[in-house]
Amino acid sequence: MSVKQRPVLAGLTLMLVAVLSACGGGADKAGAHGGKGGKSGGYSQPHSDQVRGLYDAVRHLPRKTVKGTRAHMVKSCEPATRKVKHTSRSGSGTRKRTRTWYTTEHYKQCHKVRKGSEKYTRVVRHERWCVRLDDVNGKPRKDDRWFRVSPATYSDVHGKAEHARVKFEPRGRGC
Repeated sequence: MSVKQRPVLAGLTLMLVAVLSACGGGADKAGAHGGKGGKSGGYSQPHSDQVRGLYDAVRHLPRKTVKGTRAHMVKSCEPATRKVKHTSRSGSGTRKRTRTWYTTEHYKQCHKVRKGSEKYTRVVRHERWCVRLDDVNGKPRKDDRWFRVSPATYSDVHGKAEHARVKFEPRGRGC
């Protein structure tokens, strides 16, 4: 492609982008996502993950840890040097001259080495708060479903009577 053709190609690309964006493209419309575009005015409604049902039980699983041993790594550094090349140019035309010289740069070369061992605590299971619901989202066949919830939701639900109607946003399914 010659240098003269590049501005022409850039102009055509810009016009194509302008025409396509003016036509709308339809990427944000509900039709592009498989929606019908009914009352929502062509756009999809936000989705809520809230669940509702009858409170059945709660479960709190504490954090589970185990003790372990691993290598204790420490940073070890020793002085090192490297040769650095320098150049300077002078003159012009046919009288150009390049002068080269070398210097020695001092630095520290570091790496980790094992020095003994250390004990540590490893988390096997994180702390979880769970709620079990019956009639999830009004469906009588969906009984005894566990949901992971926040500690605040857990304490709110735990204070209610059995089979009381509750509604919350779970952190996950199962316990």
